[in-house]
Amino acid sequence: MDWRDFAQRMGVMAHDLLAQESVDATLERITSAATELVEDCDAAGILVLVRGKAVTLAPSQPLAARLDQLQHELGEGPCFDAVRAVVPGRVFRVADLTGVESRWPDFVPAARDLGVGSMMGFLLFTGDEEFGALNFYSHQPDAFTETSEAAGVLLASHAAVALSSARSHAQLEEAVATRHQIGEAMGILMARHRITGEQAFNVLRRYSQDNNTKLRDVARQVSEQGVLT
Repeated sequence: MDWRDFAQRMGVMAHDLLAQESVDATLERITSAATELVEDCDAAGILVLVRGKAVTLAPSQPLAARLDQLQHELGEGPCFDAVRAVVPGRVFRVADLTGVESRWPDFVPAARDLGVGSMMGFLLFTGDEEFGALNFYSHQPDAFTETSEAAGVLLASHAAVALSSARSHAQLEEAVATRHQIGEAMGILMARHRITGEQAFNVLRRYSQDNNTKLRDVARQVSEQGVLT
């Protein structure tokens, strides 16, 4: 790998990540960058566990999602173990799935049948957050070297920071949208019932508590229907 060229491409990728307008777009750019920047990477995806179930985000190819699901079904596999913190460390690399591999006796032959020769993965994390694992798959055995692992580490570091920023931005946008909707609902109740802003907010809050419904959903109902039913 030409490291000068790689550094330039990493700089462009980092800028692209920060320019994405949504979390989904950020994830898609991360996995597409994985196949662009890491030699012999044929597919990439981000594996997360949602209530104990494996979910693949932004797979660059259906193969990535199938392999993640396969690990969940079998209850074993390097990516699955990494996310569950079964495998120590932040990086794993399985050089050759076509040879003898005793750590995942059910997953390895199944992955081999799908045409996978090697794989590696990196936990996505910042100082206080873990997001999942960025996983790389190749049809070729021994495709991923120490050089490609170093490239993956750099990519995962940029990806984790960008993903954290994207998540925070999305949460901020949601909070602003929620506040706006609550304010709109309060205005409707104030005009309809000739009550104060504090009284209107108490009406929304009391309805939310009595009906075990999120305050933003109560506000949306008032905004859309004009009343609480």
